[in-house]
Amino acid sequence: MTFSEDVLKIDPAAETERIISFMREQVGRVMHRRGAVVGVSGGIDSSVCLALSARAFGPQRVAAIMMPEKDSEAESEALARLLSDAFDVKPTLEVITPALEGFRCYQRRDEAIARVFPEYDAAKGYKAKIVLPNNLLDDNTLNVFKLTIITPEGEEKTQRLPLNEYLQIVAASNFKQRTRMTTLYYHAEERNYAVIGTGNKNEHEQGFFVKYGDGGADIKPIIHLYKTQVYQLAEYLGVPEEIRRRQPTTDTYSAHQSQEEFFFRLPFKTMDLLWYAQENNVPIAEVAEGMGLTEVQVQRAFDDFKRKQRTTDYLRMNPIGLDDVVVEGEPS
Repeated sequence: MTFSEDVLKIDPAAETERIISFMREQVGRVMHRRGAVVGVSGGIDSSVCLALSARAFGPQRVAAIMMPEKDSEAESEALARLLSDAFDVKPTLEVITPALEGFRCYQRRDEAIARVFPEYDAAKGYKAKIVLPNNLLDDNTLNVFKLTIITPEGEEKTQRLPLNEYLQIVAASNFKQRTRMTTLYYHAEERNYAVIGTGNKNEHEQGFFVKYGDGGADIKPIIHLYKTQVYQLAEYLGVPEEIRRRQPTTDTYSAHQSQEEFFFRLPFKTMDLLWYAQENNVPIAEVAEGMGLTEVQVQRAFDDFKRKQRTTDYLRMNPIGLDDVVVEGEPS
């Protein structure tokens, strides 16, 4: 049997029922909560989680929370409202810009950007984003981040991002995800609901999330699904086409940025097949033949997956205390 994209096909109806059963069990019987809170942004993952929540608990027991800020994509709120209407869920708008200004999120970020590009001035219309090399299969480059700014006239400038500036920009930007998490828990606790995590397998296992930010939730119903499988569920559940055809974005930086550009470095269809192959020990030669790639290209992708997982292991760790650690030489 030739290795092909068919390995990622799921039975959407059966998978939906399996997830809904899990959600009802965990939220209702284990957590003793009455419904679900979902942060919605017009993205595919949050849309699928809202659709699943509406089926699991009924639309009247689902709260859809929109949390835009001044750097958000212009279409995010409109798509979130379209989604809410499609599943008869009442949306709530929480603009988080004032909270982020209180944390000095934008100021801290812009200070770091200006150390790389002194001319950068957000007040004058400059935009910025962080990017990775996008030629993963064709060039054995490491995950070295670069900073791109866009001038008010539309000119792009890119430089390698020094470590200190990278850390400051990311730390400041992570206020956004952590502010959204605290907002979601306010609405969940006010209603005695559970917070539904919207992360998929790609994001969780490769470390594309913020610890105690978008990684903070009570249950994560799609965390076992590859991104392409999430799209299969979206079509079955009736997520609006406008959302299904939208390019997945980070919705974090002021300049438009795709998830592929910022982190994954591969189109999802290609990445998911390669990742499946690695996880299931499909021989590299068979993967290369089935996908029309060289064995060197396949190995580059495998190495990148392992590197991302290794360097983000700390994100997936639960807090531990001294009694959780077995010290060598002491009885366990």
